[in-house]
Formats: sequence, C-alpha cells, structure tokens
Amino acid sequence: MGAAACDAAVEQLTRLLDQAEEPLKQTFQNVHQGYPEEALVRFLKAREWHVLKAHNMLVDSLNWRIQNEIDSILEKPIIPVDLYRSIRETQLVGLSGYSKEGIPVFAIDVGLSTYDKASVHYYVQSHIQINEYRDRIILPMVTKKFGRPISTCIKVLDMTGLKLSALNQMKILTAISTVDDLNYPEKTETYYIVNAPYIFSACWKVVKPLLQERTRKKVHVLHGCGRDELLKIMVHSSLPHFCQREGTGSSKNSSNDIDSCFSLDHPFHQELYHYIEEQALKQELIKLGSLHVNIPDQDPEDAKIVEAIEAEFHKLGEQNGSSVNGDHKE
Repeated sequence: MGAAACDAAVEQLTRLLDQAEEPLKQTFQNVHQGYPEEALVRFLKAREWHVLKAHNMLVDSLNWRIQNEIDSILEKPIIPVDLYRSIRETQLVGLSGYSKEGIPVFAIDVGLSTYDKASVHYYVQSHIQINEYRDRIILPMVTKKFGRPISTCIKVLDMTGLKLSALNQMKILTAISTVDDLNYPEKTETYYIVNAPYIFSACWKVVKPLLQERTRKKVHVLHGCGRDELLKIMVHSSLPHFCQREGTGSSKNSSNDIDSCFSLDHPFHQELYHYIEEQALKQELIKLGSLHVNIPDQDPEDAKIVEAIEAEFHKLGEQNGSSVNGDHKE
C-alpha cells in the first residue's frame, strides 16, 4: 500500500474518531500516549487497511476499555503479595531488556507456564496490567530517551518443556491472546521462538498457513536458544536468561531466580508491582479480589487457528499413545 493511500486511510479514520463520544476520546488518550496517528495505523494494519473495519475494531476496543475500567487497572494491585508471587511463578513473563534500537524485549516461557495457582481472572488482570504498564510507562520512557516514537515490543518465546498437557491451558491462553488481538493490535514487532521441541514444529506446520502474511513475517524460529541471532539486535545483558548460554533453556526453578525476569524479585516486576501499589494508595483503592475483565468474542479466523492447534495436539497424543494430560496409556 502506497504512502499516499496510507495517509488517506489515517486521515479518514481520524475524521471518524472525531465524531466519537467524549468518553471514547478520553480513553483513546491512554491508548495513543501522545501519538494518535501511530495508534490508528496499528488498528488499520490489523484490518488490512480497511477503514470502516478498523473504525469498528477501535470503537469496540475503546468501549471495552470503558466497560472494564482499563484506564484504572494500574490502580488495582493483586493482593496479598504471596498470591501475586504465585502468579509470577506460573505465568512466566517479564521484561529482559531492550534492543539496540530501544525496543522493549519481553521474555515468555510458553512451555513451563502452568496457570494453576489462581483463577483465570487474576491471570488476565496481571496480563493486562503488564500491557498497560508497557504502553503507559515503558514505551513513553524509551520514546523520550531515543527521541522518536517507539510503540512496539519484541517477544522471545521459550518452548522448553512444551508438552501435550499444554492443551489444558488452551482456554486461558486463548482468552489472553483474544484480549491482545482485539485491544492491543500490532504491539509486537517480532516474535522469536527458541528451544523449540518437536511438538512445536508439528503445530507450526499446521498453523503457519492459516496466519496472515503480515503475522507470518513476524515469527522467527531460531536454532537452539537463539543466542547468536538475538545478539545481532540486543546486547548480552538484554538476553532472556534462557538464551544466555547455548544448550540451557528455562528450568522449573527459574522464576525464583532474581536473574530471571520472570521472578517477582526481578527489578521489572518490583517496579511494576510497587507502581500499582502507589497508584492504589493515592486512590485509596487497595482491596482483595480479582478484577473481572470481560473477554471479547474471538475473531473467527483466530478460532480456526485454535481448532487447528487442538486437533494437532490430539493427533500427536494418539501417535504417541499419550493423553493430552501427558499420561502414558498402559
């Protein structure tokens, strides 16, 4: 799509948004953080530059933010802290550093995240809080530091330990990905897959043809832990801990290691948690209980991808004589 056509689409979407009600415009400010055109481009890309579809997507997202009080989610800590620590030990995600261009690098352990120490609502709340902290605090900080808009991140996904039993987490993973796809579109610049076992490779062959070309180009499956490739775009200190030495993936105890960006004791999670506590104290909002965020209806195309993954998992289970729970048949 040519530059002139892109500019025209942004201008048209801007005019449509100008007609929106004031509450929508107000929550949009938390979305764009001073760079409205960049935010509009993300929604346009997500709908293949179809202006009306992008407008509907954006309005739905803004209404979702209002209905679920997303603008104040960074004022609602998950307490007590022991509960939050349990979440961090079972939802393995963290900020490991930045690329040489200043893009935040998030590490995610897909294989060893179990999501089994709290309700789905807590895990979704925690995920959205990380998204909002990224968009409202981290990205504006690096934008100011580098003197240019930085509105995306890099994700390094560790597949160490991925098993057929991961199918048990499909419901919560689908909920989280649906929230991201419909409300935080095009926020990830590149996905790097590392330590990929056979089960991932088999699923990737099935899923890859179903993805839009735009998404396929973002996914890079690296050899082993991917250290050498990742060092081309970031310094060693920004590598996720599971990429720092060849042949070493995540371990089950890694989330308790202060050097692991998954740990609650890591500077990123300490800063995030204390920030939310401080905002809550200012508003006198600290209270027990999870925030129940409504999960939007899944996009039909994404539903097909989930079905393909589930079918492939069942197929692999039958071939290996195992159940999806990972139990070998007698």
